[in-house]
Amino acid sequence: MVNKDVPGRTNERGYLRIATEEAFAPASLLDLYLKHARDPGLDDPGFKSLWGFYAASPSPRARFIIEGLKDLGEKRLRDMDATGIAHQVIALTAPGVQVFEPALATRLAIDANDMLADAVKAHPTRYTGMVAIAPQDPANAVKEMERGIRKLGFKAVILNGHTRGEYHDDPKFWSLFEAAEALNVPIYLHPNAPPKQMIQPFLEAGLDGAVYGFGVDTGLHMLRIICAGVFDRFPKLQFIIGHAGEALPYWLYRLDYMHAATLKSNRYPFMKQLSHPISHYLRNNIYITNSGVAWQPAIQFCQSVIGPERVMYAMDYPYQYVPEEVRFCDEMTIPDEHKKMFFQTNAERVFKLNTATL
Repeated sequence: MVNKDVPGRTNERGYLRIATEEAFAPASLLDLYLKHARDPGLDDPGFKSLWGFYAASPSPRARFIIEGLKDLGEKRLRDMDATGIAHQVIALTAPGVQVFEPALATRLAIDANDMLADAVKAHPTRYTGMVAIAPQDPANAVKEMERGIRKLGFKAVILNGHTRGEYHDDPKFWSLFEAAEALNVPIYLHPNAPPKQMIQPFLEAGLDGAVYGFGVDTGLHMLRIICAGVFDRFPKLQFIIGHAGEALPYWLYRLDYMHAATLKSNRYPFMKQLSHPISHYLRNNIYITNSGVAWQPAIQFCQSVIGPERVMYAMDYPYQYVPEEVRFCDEMTIPDEHKKMFFQTNAERVFKLNTATL
């Protein structure tokens, strides 16, 4: 029976708070991350910088993150209750299994999905899962997507950035998009550290992580998928990107203008003429969460540019756990119907959640 006294369940403001980009990781996978990061033969400076630090650092921030990632039980639930979060949509943390060789990656994805499924089964009113996949093995990735959605009951697919330096606009990955469209589930394109071919200037300034590098790489990745014609080929396919749209809403006018101008100039013979301007795909095929951006100007701008029906709340737990940020979002001076869409009803629609059970 649902405990109606749990903070966030009965909300005097008239909405539930559903957080849509929340992370976990099995302890065994975190151990593998550390081992992988310490491999002297690994040629992946982004992974070494990120997980070489977080998997071993004794700093309070690193320890809080690691403990939060590993916990799918009482600690996570206490932190949700303390901030009034009714429900989390949970995904395997970046880079997921996408740094390992294909056979190992496929096995790790299955194990992680089984662990998350057990947690969702134990706490069905509090958690919803996203399917982790190993894109480096597309055929088995499609099988795991189908298992995760049809058997485990997950509601989305997590794609943790590039896979071993490869972006997913390459047609060899398009079977993943075909499967997601057929399954009628969104793909969450989550940041990863920039690949080795672009990361050095970020590393030199300490800007390779969430402060800037993540957003640059994810915005680039999303644009590559759009400009490759993925949504023309799969018009019903839906993606989700976080962090107030990885800056793409702010650039939308210029993206439309310069993409059209570049095509007219015939500068790049490989560039495709799309069926629509880039802005069309942002407004029809992409949802945005505010994960890590509890700031009304950015949230309101995304709503005004993309549409209030396409912007959702996320906390980015445990990477950004600042209880005051929930209040900041509660107190936004936006129309009440837009606020309920932001916190609750958009997530219900996108992830096919049954509010009556929350």
